[in-house]
Amino acid sequence: MPLHLRHHLLVFVSSAALAFAAQANDPKAKPPTAAQQRAAAADRQKGLDLATETVQRISEAQLQVADRVLTGDAACELNQTVSVEPIKGKPGHFQLRFKKASYTMVPEETSSGAVRLEDKKAGMVWLQIPSKSMLMNARAGQRMVDGCLHPEQRAALAAVEGAAAHTAPAADKKP
Repeated sequence: MPLHLRHHLLVFVSSAALAFAAQANDPKAKPPTAAQQRAAAADRQKGLDLATETVQRISEAQLQVADRVLTGDAACELNQTVSVEPIKGKPGHFQLRFKKASYTMVPEETSSGAVRLEDKKAGMVWLQIPSKSMLMNARAGQRMVDGCLHPEQRAALAAVEGAAAHTAPAADKKP
């Protein structure tokens, strides 16, 4: 979260806490009515929604990464499947499904050029390189599934293997 947004969120939370503490310490204060409680809950939800929306804003660089994300089903090792689909109305956001879990992923820039989608809340990372994709649990430091291939990756690998077969020296070819 950008520093200026953290500051605004901290100020909001601090003022709410001070107001609550002042009311709690005032013996003459009346308990809030049901309507006041509902209004306070609605305000808290609006604040949470705003903070979430602000955190999830996507930069232009992230949108450029999003253009390279392969979507659809990827066949993975051990007959497993990962599905990656764009979320309608939320450019740069993707829904990743693996087994019974679903993650909301956003692209992150990398220095290597690999496509990296991340759900920071869940600690999950989807890495996509030309030869394969994999899902990792960044918090646990382990791969959830590896060797995933979208049809485009499978076609690229086949093209590379075909080109390698045609360029191999004659001594390496078997009769």
